[in-house]
Amino acid sequence: MALRACGLIIFRRVPPASHVDPGEDDMTTALRETEEEAGLHANHFRVVDGFRKELNYKVNNKEKTVIYWLAELKDPAAQVKLSNEHQDFRWLPLKEACSYVGYQDMQDTLNDAYRFLQGNLKP
Repeated sequence: MALRACGLIIFRRVPPASHVDPGEDDMTTALRETEEEAGLHANHFRVVDGFRKELNYKVNNKEKTVIYWLAELKDPAAQVKLSNEHQDFRWLPLKEACSYVGYQDMQDTLNDAYRFLQGNLKP
């Protein structure tokens, strides 16, 4: 069975994502992971309608699907509280964020999110 993970690309946030728990839908997983990994609750952001990006790749010879939605942080001063899974976070401009993530599919996702926000990419 392929692994499945979900997350949110939050403006000013590197996207958290993790495995879908039994009985969870994809969006519930994304919201839970954002809260667990970044300390940001659903009331801290607004999920943007119309943007959804699915990435597919292999991890340890197992197929994995990760789904990202786009979310806008309501208060740029909201405090991020990282879980013990992370050491640091950064707010980066698009070009730097793409260099930081390294993987081409995630760079494409960040660029697609930017174009979507600019009105130049249809869902």
